[in-house]
Amino acid sequence: MGATSPDSGDLILVEPASPGSKVAMVTINRPDALNALTRSMMISLASAFRRLDADDGVAAVVLAGRGRSFCAGVDLTAAEEVFKGDVNDPAANPVAQMELCRKPIVGAVAGFAVTAGFEIALACDLLVAGRSAKFLDTHAKFGIFPSWGLSQKLSRLIGPNRAREVSLACMPVTAEMAEKWGLANHIVDDSQVLSKAIEVAEAIARNNRNLVVLYKSVINDGLQLDMKHARALEKERAVNYYNGMTKEQFANMQKFIQGRSSRAPSKL
Repeated sequence: MGATSPDSGDLILVEPASPGSKVAMVTINRPDALNALTRSMMISLASAFRRLDADDGVAAVVLAGRGRSFCAGVDLTAAEEVFKGDVNDPAANPVAQMELCRKPIVGAVAGFAVTAGFEIALACDLLVAGRSAKFLDTHAKFGIFPSWGLSQKLSRLIGPNRAREVSLACMPVTAEMAEKWGLANHIVDDSQVLSKAIEVAEAIARNNRNLVVLYKSVINDGLQLDMKHARALEKERAVNYYNGMTKEQFANMQKFIQGRSSRAPSKL
């Protein structure tokens, strides 16, 4: 994993979370505009996640915004160009590329996550929220039709009645509400958001890389199905996984488990 990507300019930054880390850090870096997205930023962000998905040196990703906001949505000065020209273009849709990314994505949300920024937060696999975090859907306020999944994802995460109020009344969701409703995994002081998100991502990166990728996939794919078919999907993939394992892999698994069981519980 290299440093800042050459085609992302200085508005979308991609770098290791720390030297030698298997966690990639993606930063939306337009703080003077509360990290509002221009068309070129959307393309760069989508491109960043395509590259990180293909990068064997990356096990997990942390996504954050620089400054007082996570992402204030699409820069509406380019609204017609974006909404008429790019709605069906996956290359200009960072959410589509995040959803295709096999690596777990931890969102580090401090300040505002508004409309498209809210949708980007919902595309993360886990969220760490600062106490200042506010999630806000303003599609109905500005006459913008959602196209990155917010109308469908939010109701499944927090329930349809809450989602209707959030989206139809443009009601802000605070960090405390987000945690209570199951939207955010952790709430921490704003100064600790990034370090906590990296801590969670590093914990993911220490696990079996292949199984993490497969586990994320079966969770996300199963969410598209009813329970009966989701259980069948899990069973099918488990059978394929174990049938593909060699005797050497089973032996290595046993050695690993035996080694861990001999350690003190605090070291597990």
